[in-house]
Amino acid sequence: MQSTPDAALASESGSALAAQQAKPGVLLDYVSSSRLPTPWAVFQIHVFVERSNQKEHVLLTLGDVADGHPVLARVHSECLTGDALFSLRCDCGPQLQLALERIATAGRGALMYLRQEGRGIGLVNKIRAYKLQDQGADTVEANEKLGFPADMRRYDICKDMLEHVGIQKLRLMTNNPRKVKTLQDIGIDVVERVPHQIEGNPFNEAYLNTKRLRLGHWLETDE
Repeated sequence: MQSTPDAALASESGSALAAQQAKPGVLLDYVSSSRLPTPWAVFQIHVFVERSNQKEHVLLTLGDVADGHPVLARVHSECLTGDALFSLRCDCGPQLQLALERIATAGRGALMYLRQEGRGIGLVNKIRAYKLQDQGADTVEANEKLGFPADMRRYDICKDMLEHVGIQKLRLMTNNPRKVKTLQDIGIDVVERVPHQIEGNPFNEAYLNTKRLRLGHWLETDE
């Protein structure tokens, strides 16, 4: 029986995946890539699956990112409420859109979209934390009352993504010192920290203040 194009493609993908899974120390397996038109630019989307839990993570790239020069980049953790539902409780959605816009303006860059909702506690617990915040807790206190650390996100999975597309150095768009240090500690060359601040609103003012005062984020204030 003659194989169909879809079957051949599936076989090829399966062979590549099996070869990757034989590599020691690899946290993510590359699955597939495609063009992704957006309002800002036509990106390449690369999909990876985490070995330990089967979570699917995404890398967007634009332009030649494998030329050895520092790449404008953003590590963005999933936020359904902010990214897709336009919540004003956080600055996640505007940060995501600004990152894509800045990469498009530069004509070259990368965005890692990591599936670690609610700073790693998941969507259900994030909404539980929101309820505690409605009752007066700040974002750190809410996590702790639920039995979680303030921030459970991990960034070691970024290394496999970057190596897959040949990115060697980052100009990292972030206000989070922990993110910079963690990436550097795992051997990623962050040559520049690019401020990435979004103007606040009445609904997230306290949240941003907590990020600045309790989580040490580099955020400017009007004070």
